[in-house]
Amino acid sequence: MSVWRPVLARCLRSRCPRCGEGRLFTGFAKLADECGVCGHAYRRESGASTGAMYVSAVVTQLFAAAVMVVLWMFTDWGTALGLSVAVPVVFVFCLAVLPPSIALWVGVEFLTDAANGEEWAQLREGGNS
Repeated sequence: MSVWRPVLARCLRSRCPRCGEGRLFTGFAKLADECGVCGHAYRRESGASTGAMYVSAVVTQLFAAAVMVVLWMFTDWGTALGLSVAVPVVFVFCLAVLPPSIALWVGVEFLTDAANGEEWAQLREGGNS
């Protein structure tokens, strides 16, 4: 059985990749230490959030570039007006994409460990897959 779909679906719903029930976050973009239901440790090593940082940065930079291209092509605004519109839009987007990036990276780490045959990284059934 392929586990990547249920794991990523669980993570994008901010649920534990292992059981699908425990919450990933304790606050806005604040990753819990472990699942409150199955005990799965979300961040097991120093630097584990680096991947989420890269995902968030790449997605935000692509969005910022798209915003600038749209403003350049479809408006005749000057630099000051364009930046005064684009910067807040990109900032809000950056905040919105941060939690899904963290959640996605938790899922990627879980899938990597499952693919490596780690015994603890076995998908548990029953969580809303």
